[in-house]
Amino acid sequence: MAATKTSKEQKYDRQLRLWGDHGQETLENAHVCLINATATGTEILKNLVLPGIGAFTIVDGHTVSGEDVGNNFFLSKNSIGKNRAQAATELLQELNSDVSGNFVEESPDKLLDNDPEFFHRFTIVIGVHLPESTCLRLGSVLWSASVPFLVCKTYGLIGYMRLVLREHTVIESHPDNALEDLRLDQPFGEFKNHIQSYDLDSMEKKDHSHTPWVIILAKYLEKWLSEHNGQPPKNYKEKEAFRQFIREGILKNENGVPEDEENFEEAIKNVNTALNPTKIPNTVEDLFNSEQCNNITSQSAAFWVMLRAVKEFVHNEGSGSLPVRGTIPDMIADSQKFISLQNVYREKAMQDASAVSKHVECLMQSVGKPPESISEKDIKLLCKNASFLRVVHCRSLAEEYGVDSVNKDEITSCMDSPDSEMVFYLMLRAVDRFYQQHSRYPGVYNYQVEEDISKLKLCVNSLLQEYSLNINIKDDYIHEFCRYGAAEPHTVAAFLGGSAAQEAIKIISHQNIRENRARMKDAFTEPTGFNKSGNCT
Repeated sequence: MAATKTSKEQKYDRQLRLWGDHGQETLENAHVCLINATATGTEILKNLVLPGIGAFTIVDGHTVSGEDVGNNFFLSKNSIGKNRAQAATELLQELNSDVSGNFVEESPDKLLDNDPEFFHRFTIVIGVHLPESTCLRLGSVLWSASVPFLVCKTYGLIGYMRLVLREHTVIESHPDNALEDLRLDQPFGEFKNHIQSYDLDSMEKKDHSHTPWVIILAKYLEKWLSEHNGQPPKNYKEKEAFRQFIREGILKNENGVPEDEENFEEAIKNVNTALNPTKIPNTVEDLFNSEQCNNITSQSAAFWVMLRAVKEFVHNEGSGSLPVRGTIPDMIADSQKFISLQNVYREKAMQDASAVSKHVECLMQSVGKPPESISEKDIKLLCKNASFLRVVHCRSLAEEYGVDSVNKDEITSCMDSPDSEMVFYLMLRAVDRFYQQHSRYPGVYNYQVEEDISKLKLCVNSLLQEYSLNINIKDDYIHEFCRYGAAEPHTVAAFLGGSAAQEAIKIISHQNIRENRARMKDAFTEPTGFNKSGNCT
C-alpha cells in the first residue's frame, strides 16, 4: 500500500501541489460525460485523463471521417468508418491506466428522447459543437438535476465556452494576497498565555534575535494599547510611530549601535497587514444571511449545513469571529519557538473545528440525516477556508436565450467597441440559426460560399430583429464565418481544450473562482474568443 501511494504521489506530484490530496480525491471520484469526440472534445478529455479523472463516457453517434482524422490527434487513419466515440475512447485510455473509459454510440438527441435521466449520473457534462436546439434540451435536463453543463465550440478561429449550473459552492477559492489569520487584535486565551511566556527585556541576544515576529508585534501591541487607551495604531502617522516603537526594542552593542536583528525588521515590515482588524468578510456575511444557510432541510447540500454550523459557532463559541485558520507564515525564528507558536494556532483551529462539528451533528440530527455523512475532514477544510467561501450562480440557457431577458442597452454599448467579442457571440448564434434552417453550417461546401453569405446575412438580421437590437454587424464578419466553413483548427481546439479542462477541474474540485480578465459585460453570456491574430479576446 505504501509503495502504491508513493507511486501515485510521484505520478501526480505537480497537481497535488495545486489542489492537494483532497482535490485529487474528488477528481478520481468524478465521472465526466463528453458529448462529441471532436478535436476540441478529445483535447478537453486529454487534459482530464492525464491528471487522473476517475472515469469518462463519450456520447457520439458520428462515424469517423477523413476530416476528423485530419485535425484530431486521438483518431487515426484506421479509425475511419468506426464509431467516433469508440475510436477516441480506445486512444484516450492509453494516456492513463488509472482512468476508466466508456462510450455510447448514440446521438445526445436520441438519449434525450429515450432516457434523459442517463445524464443525471455524471459529475459534469461537457457538450462540444452541439446545435442550439440540443443545447437547450440538454441544458434543461441538467439544470433540473443540478448537474454542471459546460458548452464548448471551436468554429474557425473562434473558441466559445459557457458554464451552465444552478449553484456552485467553492470552499477553496485560493484568493490572491490573502491576509494571515493571526488575531493580534483579538488574541485568544492560548495565544495570550504563549505571549506571556516571552520576556524580551531579559533575553539573551541569540533568543532575542530568534523570537518570531508575531510575538514581537503582539508584545509591543500590548504596550501600545496600555499607553493609548486601548486603541491600536490606525492611520499612517500612528503606524509609523508604532514601527519606531518596535525599532527602539532592537538590541544595541556596546557602542550603542543597533544589532542586525532580522526578526524585528520582519515585525516592522508586517505592521500594516498583521494589524488588520479581524472581521467576517462581507461575502461570507451575505452567505450567512442567505435562505440556503438559514433554512437547512434534509435536501440541503453538505456545504450549507457546514456553513450554518459555522454561523452558529460565530454567534456562540466564536464571539463574533470565524474559526481560526490554524496556519502561520514562515518567519525568522529557531525551530523550537516557531513550532511552539505554530502549535498554538493549530490546536486552536482544531478546537474551533471540533466545536463546529458538534453544530453539524445537531443540524444533521434535526433533519433526520446521519451525522457521519459529513466527514470531519470536510468540516476542518471548510473551517480553515471560512474567510474565502464563495457561491457562484449562473443563468440557465433558457433564460439566456429568452427574448425578454436580454439587456439591449448593454449589447449596444458592447458593439460600440471595435474589439468587442459580442459580435462573435451574435455570429455564433446566427450560425446556429443557419444550421436549424439548412441542417448544415454555412460554407461547409466550398462551391456554396457565396450563396451562403446571403443566407447567413438573413439569419443575422433575423436574430437582431427577434431581439429588437438596433445594431449593425459588418459584412466582413459574415464573409469570415462562411469562409470558416465550421472548421475546427487543432491549434484553437487545443487552446480551448486546455481552458475548458481547467474550468471542469474547478467545478469538480470546488476550488478556485473563475477568472475573467477580459470580461465582457453580461448581456448575453461570456464567450471566450480569438481574433484573427489568434490572441485570446
